[in-house]
Amino acid sequence: MSDDVADGFVRVRLDLSYDGTDFSGWAKQPGGRRTVQGEIEDALRTVTRSLRTYELTVAGRTDAGVHARGQVAHVDLPDAVWAEHGDKLVKRLAGRLPRDVRVWRAGAAPDGFDARFAALWRRYVYRVTDRPGGVDPLLRDHVLWHDWELDVAAMDVAAKSLVGEHDFAAYAKKREGATTIREILDFGAGRRGDGVIEIEVRADAFCYNQVRSMVGALLFVGDGHRGTEWPRKVLDAGVRDSAVHVVRPHGLTLEEVAYPADELLAERQVKARRVRVRGQ
Repeated sequence: MSDDVADGFVRVRLDLSYDGTDFSGWAKQPGGRRTVQGEIEDALRTVTRSLRTYELTVAGRTDAGVHARGQVAHVDLPDAVWAEHGDKLVKRLAGRLPRDVRVWRAGAAPDGFDARFAALWRRYVYRVTDRPGGVDPLLRDHVLWHDWELDVAAMDVAAKSLVGEHDFAAYAKKREGATTIREILDFGAGRRGDGVIEIEVRADAFCYNQVRSMVGALLFVGDGHRGTEWPRKVLDAGVRDSAVHVVRPHGLTLEEVAYPADELLAERQVKARRVRVRGQ
């Protein structure tokens, strides 16, 4: 069942980005730890002069230290609040939010929009360098240094072997009641002109720690510790392999979230909310 907007409210889509370095992830947490969701909800409450907190729903919850360039969220605001503040909301949030999180757009969402369940796919990029001298100091919070030379072509071959719908239990931290079946649409690696290697993956959704685990496997291939066939063998085994390391979070950025045409949003929600079984 879709998440209907209550009478007297308007659903607002927010497009945003943040540097995850000093955040304990996206989601609000007990104990006063700093989170992206907490900062935005606090700022929204302040600029709309509201007594209550309006809770955000996000396309993809990022872990501590993970960045986002193309994150999407939604929030349901009372009609009167949106009418008063809507056209000035982005600028007012810019004056209230800390510098490591920005909201770039705030607009009334079409019927059937849900930032999480209506998304078609998410695209992440993990950035790593194998330069002997390490990481450019200006990129140190966004690029991992791997102190072995990497064969990017071999990494790309290994990445391509994981494309498709599979049970990614071998690359995911199991959560009670959650499926580990996902469909990877694209996965590959390439080297930029400045030497930074970008490992890019696009999928309908991701399991907890899945991207960072798969990147860890590709690095083992790239530095010659494993052959190009090894990541697929791990996948097919269906169990966690102690040789697969979850790489550090700071190299990972959520780059983009895609949604279907407006008239297909509700249908997409229904499909995304189903518990997935292989082949369905």
